[in-house]
Amino acid sequence: MTDAAKIATEVASSTEATSEATTGAYVHLFGKLFRQFGTSVIFVLLILVASFQSDVFLTQGNAMNVLRQMSGIGIMAIGMLFVILTRGIDLSVGSVAALGAVSAAMLVQDYPVPIALIMVVGIGATCGLVSGVLVAFLRLPAFVITLAMMTAARGVALILSNGQPIMLGEAGGALQRFGTSFTLGIPNPALLMFSFFTVAFIILNYARFGRLIKAIGSNEDAVRLSGISVPWYVLSVYVISGALAAIAGVLVTSRSGVGSASVGNGSELDVIAAVVIGGASLMGGRGGVINTFIGVMILGVIGNIMNLAGVPGYHQQVYLWLIIVVAVVLQHGNQLFSRH
Repeated sequence: MTDAAKIATEVASSTEATSEATTGAYVHLFGKLFRQFGTSVIFVLLILVASFQSDVFLTQGNAMNVLRQMSGIGIMAIGMLFVILTRGIDLSVGSVAALGAVSAAMLVQDYPVPIALIMVVGIGATCGLVSGVLVAFLRLPAFVITLAMMTAARGVALILSNGQPIMLGEAGGALQRFGTSFTLGIPNPALLMFSFFTVAFIILNYARFGRLIKAIGSNEDAVRLSGISVPWYVLSVYVISGALAAIAGVLVTSRSGVGSASVGNGSELDVIAAVVIGGASLMGGRGGVINTFIGVMILGVIGNIMNLAGVPGYHQQVYLWLIIVVAVVLQHGNQLFSRH
């Protein structure tokens, strides 16, 4: 091979390597941007589709209805985000919400509403405490433990209510007025959800606790070697998740005026889907409060679109699954491309 041919070959190889490096850089940049803004892009696209599909969608009444319906899911999603950040999972949130709903309807008959609500939050936190001790200190699989708690909490709710709905009645009038009233044109349950998201945002972004639970999910061994008591932090996120799930159950009861053991049936899947659509990694360490809120709203908008379009209930479950899969692939698919 002549010197000119060798030089040409080297130039071609160098050009090809440069091209591959440039492509890789673009893929990495796209992945980074989509992880940061992908959830918002999906949400905006859904809003546009829904606004063209129905004239009712963008009305204030419909928007407030979506916010009110998703307030319970949103509050549970905050607790689930905390758990997932530590590389855990909590499948019991729907059942704990049912236990909270039944407990609230029963306790307001004998105690003032504020005292009853404190007790309900304590019941939810206790459920989380039991799961957290087994996961954090005994190192048992979170999936199995919270699955068992899901069954136990639902069973206790059925036992307490004898399988029958419990009316709030006059004793729970204040609670029901809260759940059905508006403040500044916004449903009270939605305002409560916003307040929890605000607190969670501050904790995860500015508090030591938030930084540590993210660090535990990213590299638990490094956190442990730095002298941090990891089990206590893991325990705390399950307690938070249980308490928030009970509050979500109370919200459902306050809206309907009935405490039922059927509350939250299957909602743990919606909660996990909202957090994952929001960009949180099930491998822990990555996730944000704002994107989780948008993930909750995405689920709400999807359900609202199908209701306005008159899609039958059973069909909605299939379509919802398909849309969630597409959203998650769009949210996380850049990771697959970056490996090639």
